[in-house]
Amino acid sequence: MSLGDLAGMIAALAFVVLVLRMGSVVGKAGKVLDETRAGVREITDETVPLLREVTDTVAATSQQLARLDTISSNVATMTTNVSALTSVATATVGRPLIKIAAFSYGVRSAVDSRRAKPLNKVGDRS
Repeated sequence: MSLGDLAGMIAALAFVVLVLRMGSVVGKAGKVLDETRAGVREITDETVPLLREVTDTVAATSQQLARLDTISSNVATMTTNVSALTSVATATVGRPLIKIAAFSYGVRSAVDSRRAKPLNKVGDRS
């Protein structure tokens, strides 16, 4: 065996070792990719039902908000009606009561002032 044959044999062995190492690296990379694929599959399997639940929750919330909007509009209408009823009650009952109270106060004041004055002559109050 010559020196060139020996060098060729060493180069061939080095190439074989390099190919074996690269094969093990590629094998490990394949395992990593398999694990990654399994992880992504698990995430997908868990995420899809979760997204369905979120969609159902959002739909239910939307229905509740629609009901709340109806209730709010009814309360606003009721408030307007109560305000109008208060105005009518004030106009029909309140103002006449104020006038009656003012008139009775005037009558009481006149009667009290007549009672407070002493009699000078018989039947004459001055």
